[in-house]
Amino acid sequence: MNKNLNKYVIFSDSSVIDALDQIDKNQKRFLICLDSSHHVVGTITDGDIRRFILNNLDLKDERVVNICFKEFQYLNIDATFDDICNLFKSHKIDFLPIINSDNILVNIITKKQFHSLLLYDYEWDLSFDFTQINEHELDYEIYNRPWGFYKSTLLSEFVQSKIITVFPNEELSLQEHKRREEHWIIIKGKGKIILGESEIDIFPGKYIYIPKGCKHQIINNGNENIIFSEVQLGDYFGEDDIIRYRDKYGREK
Repeated sequence: MNKNLNKYVIFSDSSVIDALDQIDKNQKRFLICLDSSHHVVGTITDGDIRRFILNNLDLKDERVVNICFKEFQYLNIDATFDDICNLFKSHKIDFLPIINSDNILVNIITKKQFHSLLLYDYEWDLSFDFTQINEHELDYEIYNRPWGFYKSTLLSEFVQSKIITVFPNEELSLQEHKRREEHWIIIKGKGKIILGESEIDIFPGKYIYIPKGCKHQIINNGNENIIFSEVQLGDYFGEDDIIRYRDKYGREK
């Protein structure tokens, strides 16, 4: 078992007080329960312990084995992508132990880690060390800007994609990029795009190709949000590859 998983497991003969302490430390709100032979026998969550307390039972000498949930959902190490998708469709499942044919824990994946796996285009492999994934990225992937906001949908080495919303009477800066090209599909709303020396009216379904080094700007001069999909292709996607020539909000180049 990956040593990074140690903070997410507890032996069934441990006290519930120990389980509470470990859940508080790992910040994941769950533990996988093992017997003395390291076989998985159940799971325990902070919710399980709260419900136990509400029954006015004394935690002092209570053992994990008496509280842990033994009808838990899990993945076999050879489970398919479809298997994990189907299980995580349930709002009741936030994590899944991954076990081998001997019922030994080999990995754990949370729902947020699974979504992050797809966001960053990591290779699908149930032996991957999911503890390396910063699942909190999902909580911060909506970024507000003076003109509206965007949400990242894919963040990999050579491609990034976003869904961008521009509020009425707002606009992105007139800008260009040296290390990436962009492909825009208008999803909702009407306005105009400055592309090089051209001015183009936009509407739902309109496709715009923006080569590297081409000045461009989208302007919402309508009365509803413009929503568009942006796919960036290149070798670098940092904010310092945005060269601004004109900006309504006074941001630096």
